[in-house]
Amino acid sequence: MANQGQETEAKFYVLDLTEMEIRVQDLGARVIQSRVLEMNTRFDLPDASLRSESRVLRLRRDTEARLTYKSASTNEQGVLSRTEIEFIVEDFETATQFLEALGYQSIFYYEKYRTTYELNGVFIMLDELPYGNFVEIEGDTLEAIRKASDTLKLNWNAAIGISYYALFGRACKTLNLSFQDLSFENFAGIQVTAAHLGVSPAQEST
Repeated sequence: MANQGQETEAKFYVLDLTEMEIRVQDLGARVIQSRVLEMNTRFDLPDASLRSESRVLRLRRDTEARLTYKSASTNEQGVLSRTEIEFIVEDFETATQFLEALGYQSIFYYEKYRTTYELNGVFIMLDELPYGNFVEIEGDTLEAIRKASDTLKLNWNAAIGISYYALFGRACKTLNLSFQDLSFENFAGIQVTAAHLGVSPAQEST
């Protein structure tokens, strides 16, 4: 959630997002952003230099438009940490034209619904993607993230150390999908399981 600094987060695949939201609310978490549709476009240069270096340039539109740069990440116990620079832009279409004028090209479009809570200085994001539901926990330290996951009864060993983009690649490979965008329309009628994504459900029973 930092505008400029270090992004440190863990991601978990869950089967029942409604149950997870009840857990979050019962703990007294504060709503930061009610459920909203995020529309994201990733950009790269024609030589794919950003992807080859595991860097990200993203333009997102939800209640506002935001331009984000992320450095390559490190992975410690399933927790991803990377430098993130993010700021609000006045107009999504103008920002797109600006990036294209600099030579960047759209390489990937993806959608998700996100609800954001804050609990004891840690951000908890409930994410609904076309291929499944996830909980992301973002905090200042690995220890703070681990404590929040334990409080939410999430199996720490099931933390996912890759991006939603990489999970999309897995789904396309295992299900033999040919489309390029991660949209709800594209995935309509397609049943995606944890096995297709190569992940394990992290939600433990209460």
